[in-house]
Amino acid sequence: MSSTRSFWQALQYFKNKTLLTIFCFGIASGFPWVMIGSAMSGWLKDEGLSRSSIGLFGLIFVAYSINFLWSPLVDRIKLFLLHKKLGQRRSWIFTTQLIIAFTCWQMSSLEANQSLAVMAVLGLIIAIAGATQDIAIDAYRIDSLGEQDNNEMAAGSAMATSGWWTGYAGLGAIPFLLADQPDWHWPQIYIVLALIMLALSTVVLFVKEPQSQREQNQSNIERQYQVALQGHKTRQLIVLLTLPLIILTIGYANFGYPYWPEQLIDTNLQFGATSLMVILMLSIFISQMITLNKQVSMTLTRKPADYRNQISDTSTRLTAWLLTTLVAPIHEFFSRNGFKLSLSILLFIFLFKLGEAYLGRMSIVFYREVGFSNADIAYYSKMINWSVTIIFSLIGSIFTIRYGILKGLFIGGIAMSASNLLFSVIAIVGPNKPLFAFTVIVDGFTSAWGSVAFVALLSVLCNKTFTASQYALMASLGTFGRVMLGSYSGIVVDYLNGNWALFFVLTALMVIPSLLFLYAIRKPLNAIIEKNNCTDKESNLV
Repeated sequence: MSSTRSFWQALQYFKNKTLLTIFCFGIASGFPWVMIGSAMSGWLKDEGLSRSSIGLFGLIFVAYSINFLWSPLVDRIKLFLLHKKLGQRRSWIFTTQLIIAFTCWQMSSLEANQSLAVMAVLGLIIAIAGATQDIAIDAYRIDSLGEQDNNEMAAGSAMATSGWWTGYAGLGAIPFLLADQPDWHWPQIYIVLALIMLALSTVVLFVKEPQSQREQNQSNIERQYQVALQGHKTRQLIVLLTLPLIILTIGYANFGYPYWPEQLIDTNLQFGATSLMVILMLSIFISQMITLNKQVSMTLTRKPADYRNQISDTSTRLTAWLLTTLVAPIHEFFSRNGFKLSLSILLFIFLFKLGEAYLGRMSIVFYREVGFSNADIAYYSKMINWSVTIIFSLIGSIFTIRYGILKGLFIGGIAMSASNLLFSVIAIVGPNKPLFAFTVIVDGFTSAWGSVAFVALLSVLCNKTFTASQYALMASLGTFGRVMLGSYSGIVVDYLNGNWALFFVLTALMVIPSLLFLYAIRKPLNAIIEKNNCTDKESNLV
């Protein structure tokens, strides 16, 4: 990423035809957020629900923040006949898209006031399917560009971001344009959304499956685990029990502690009790893994033929499969980058888009309360924002190609923080359409710039053997802050007595800690970026 690279040299990276596929998949990735995000917020607002209720309804997006829990399955599990016809990545993408379209169609039969619980369940299904679709789409993008350098990743990030915003903002304008028509109601609009999603799913049938040595590398790692586990029945049992329990406990906590035993443990102690349980199980699991990895390191001194023919019983094979699927991706990431730097990277990812999350979740409610109509929201917030994002995603990627990912992150972060202050001005001035248009343009520019550099960073940090798992782990951390904390944005506004101007000042300040953190780790992070190009080399556990 030399600074001497010219503008025209940077543009050459966009000649890759795969980028068009990435753009189309980006559209499909962003569109479910319309169904359970902006469109649902508009529907619930029209039905008279409170700001706090609408904000808390966004907790269904928690699926996007914990999709790393099942992302390894997208790397390993084959979907029967579809896998033979479409391949690993495309079969997962196609299946999840059909689930989204069907569930959205079912949602069209509901009345929001009478079936709010059912709507939440269907919304959760769309969120889970959408989060799984994102796992497969992100893995497809990185696998397809895996033989290229970081500059190719930056171009792919721009197309993915442009596609996402086309699905979210471009196509997201449709429900609001229809909602302002006298003969259209929200249930009918959701039928249209389902048909659009069905049309988007046809793209999978016309593109090629990326090639990689993923299966061979994972098979080698699994055999290493099988050899290391020989004669360790107790350790196998501990791993088989603790690993699923850890995953289930994290999922249970993220879905709001359903059926909590209040008679035994007070509800105020939910977070502390589950955290203590997870820490205890992790301690047991890690202690077993330390011993196990010593055994694995011994297997690496053998020739492949020495352990390829090892005979393992069912429990050993199952444990080895689980460890290869769920543990090896995380272990490889921490081993490659070092424990301290890996934690630092993950913490930055969590913090970077926190302010944007608080703004985005309540934006539709804010526009309506200020006095903008559905048509205004469709035109300014959706259509203008869409076109601005596409243009500045490309500009941001060219800058990233020329000057580097870290500079793109710094500029994008500072600009995102400053642009939030314009929403404070709207809160003070009122429904001024020229100001609304200017704010949307600036916000779209800053969001696109930051997103391109952010996605490029996550992409180049992946090892191609575990693309789906590692990218989902990092991306879900960013989404966790946006979903879990952003869901309380309505409560914050209510606490401020509806003072939107002060609320947006607070969102502008939220990005500062992440930029300070990025500055602190800039040197080792830049070294990793220059070294890591997501190559398709063979992976080992240690």
